[in-house]
Amino acid sequence: MKEFTFQRAASPGEAASAVANRPGAKFIGGGTNLLDLAKLEVETPTHVVDVNRLGLDKIEDTADGGLRIGASVRNSDLAADMRVRRDYAVLSRALLSGATGQLRNKATTAGNLLQRTRCYYFYDVTKPCNKREPGSGCSAIGGFNRIHAIVGASDHCIATNPSDMCVAMRALDAKVETLQADGGTRAIPMEDFHRLPGSTPEIETVLKPGELITAVTLPKPVGGTQIYRKVRDRASYAFALVSVAAIVHADPGGRIRQARLAFGGLALKPWRVPEAEAALVDGGGAAAVETAADEVLRGARGFGSNDFKIPLTRRTLRSVVADVTKA
Repeated sequence: MKEFTFQRAASPGEAASAVANRPGAKFIGGGTNLLDLAKLEVETPTHVVDVNRLGLDKIEDTADGGLRIGASVRNSDLAADMRVRRDYAVLSRALLSGATGQLRNKATTAGNLLQRTRCYYFYDVTKPCNKREPGSGCSAIGGFNRIHAIVGASDHCIATNPSDMCVAMRALDAKVETLQADGGTRAIPMEDFHRLPGSTPEIETVLKPGELITAVTLPKPVGGTQIYRKVRDRASYAFALVSVAAIVHADPGGRIRQARLAFGGLALKPWRVPEAEAALVDGGGAAAVETAADEVLRGARGFGSNDFKIPLTRRTLRSVVADVTKA
């Protein structure tokens, strides 16, 4: 690990200014991702700004009946909060499917939003990686790419986003609140927060230099049957090959009246396709599920080792729909 200087920020504004005005500076919360990357010299921060003591660790009710989740709220605390368990069960289930209890006790809401890909080649500094070193090439294309993207990828990068939390938050239409170094604030919809790789895979979010995540807001509860289904290589401490966050309203006969579906493990951002949701509502039975899967997988492409993800996505969606429509 390369040497860096350390600063404990006294306010959100101080933290944002410190990172914006110093090249190579990074925020640190739980450190569950940044420190691992720094040890491997994938990340080489020159200055680290601690944001743990800024009062951003609360879960609060909002005026419109939703929740405001502070950036420093630990994953374990968020998953265990009774309001989340009751009204946003898909989020609690997604969080509990991630990592281990020890890591969830340290990992923060903002840190989870900013998790970097687990692509093997991104972590190996001896291999070309456009995300780590723009213009060097993508070793995963033509390499071992079992965990990699099948939609939303490009010739420059086929990495996936590793977060379970983000998939659930995409289904819930969450917004990310931020503070910029000049004092300006933003509320960024989850659908816009992460970027697909295109020709600039090194730019992963829409955040500006020094822009600090202060909270995530959830709208008022939407009810319905909520499921988070995660398919992975082992039962714990593994990232999703395919995951589905589903929020479904069905009548007593099992006919779907409203649906929200967000997928993980498929792209460099949580994957949500409105046409797939509409297909489940407008259609009926097995044919509607297949049409929805077609929409999710429109343009899907395997790269060899991950070809299996295409039929696996279809089977996972069938399973989820069968569970939520049980009469």
